[in-house]
Amino acid sequence: MALHSPPGSIHALDLAGLAAPGMTFWTAWRGDTLLGCAGLKALDGDHGELKSMRTAPAALRQGVAAALLAHAMAESRRRGWTRLSLETGSAPAFAAAHALYLREGFSDCAPFAGYAQDPWSRFMSRSL
Repeated sequence: MALHSPPGSIHALDLAGLAAPGMTFWTAWRGDTLLGCAGLKALDGDHGELKSMRTAPAALRQGVAAALLAHAMAESRRRGWTRLSLETGSAPAFAAAHALYLREGFSDCAPFAGYAQDPWSRFMSRSL
């Protein structure tokens, strides 16, 4: 992400952030090969945030992100959440992510959960 967004506009979590209370984090593997990861952050009783959604370069265009997103949405529904939101980059390098989120029913929204409007960020949300 550092290649496509300036430092003040990168909202990725470090290891401590991924292990914080209210966070759930999954990884997808094929044998000993890490394919991707995704996390969920509880925002309030019925709203969560998709965090740290990544696919390993060697696993791009193989359905890894779609499978992780489906898992995260199913878990969000299981938790009784009615809304799932995300922040992602706005640069052209994020076009595949934007397309996936749009296909899965996300639409653009205002910043949420303490985020500020930023030309390097795109905020999206969907009802569950």
